[in-house]
Amino acid sequence: MTVRTVEDPQLWMPHPLRVNPHLSELHEESETWAREMGMLEGYGEVPGRPAIWSRAKFHAMTVDQLTAWTLPDASLPALRLNHRFNIWALAWDDHFAAAFKQTGDLAGARLFTARLHGFLRPEPDARLPEPVNAVERGIADLQRHLFPPGLAHWRHDFNRALARYVDAGVEELANSRTGRVPHLIDYAPFRRESFAAHTAPYSVELATGARIPEQIRHSRTVRALLDAFMDFMGLANDLASYEREVHEENDVNNLVVVVGTSLGIALHDAVPAALNLVNARLRDFEHLRRNEVPLLVRRAGLRPDERAELEAWLRGACGFLSGIHAWYTGAPRYTSSDVSYPE
Repeated sequence: MTVRTVEDPQLWMPHPLRVNPHLSELHEESETWAREMGMLEGYGEVPGRPAIWSRAKFHAMTVDQLTAWTLPDASLPALRLNHRFNIWALAWDDHFAAAFKQTGDLAGARLFTARLHGFLRPEPDARLPEPVNAVERGIADLQRHLFPPGLAHWRHDFNRALARYVDAGVEELANSRTGRVPHLIDYAPFRRESFAAHTAPYSVELATGARIPEQIRHSRTVRALLDAFMDFMGLANDLASYEREVHEENDVNNLVVVVGTSLGIALHDAVPAALNLVNARLRDFEHLRRNEVPLLVRRAGLRPDERAELEAWLRGACGFLSGIHAWYTGAPRYTSSDVSYPE
């Protein structure tokens, strides 16, 4: 087998990057919460349980940029809250990879995940377990702050999304251990879960203060719009993180591998095919936003204030997509080395 190095595939993005004006303030306090949770070396880690990151590695991830790029309209308090969630999601991901994916410890992964379920309780007054590691401390703290009165309606759906997120990690590990590559038809909905993409509409709502009007929220058009919105996030991540996931973690749960295996084509041919799929999902989102949603709004007879709220949410969703695209294509987490694809 030979290996060739190619440039990162070009992801299409029609929306300009907008940056939250509070980025500098977020940067100044970026590591505060991670230190408090014991995620950084030298700051409260549990004896016998190494910290997740060094300070240098943490700052190299530029999580503050990710937050400020994806939520350009958020207030500083909302930005801080979503920043903590982004840190936690990356902490879970990196801890799970180091502790279980790299060691193949499926039994340990199941025990770790079962404990996390105890922290994902929809009841506001639920008694949580005592945290024993940085990931558990982080989610326990988030449960106390993520659902202010204006977002209390998200408590059940958000925790359900996180439960699916951590469960998907176990399924990914089982796939990698057995060499089972998911089929392309099943992969997109699974990737929404394994990327925690079902939490993204919450982030947009947190940033904009706007909700999709209840009258159309459960319509086929809006469901299709949300699916395309979530698919771009997770599937584009597969392209950006191919090197780390496949070559460093021996992960089979990646769109390039899925496309190549499902279609029976070489991996270097699967790269442009996967890229086309990702860009097609963004085109689907744009078509629905520009053409189908206005028709739905007229049919539903939304009031001017409801239309304005929907427009605010959609503008926030476009900002979220452009921000995550910028992070994938510019953050050191994804650009520290060339991407190598086997021929």
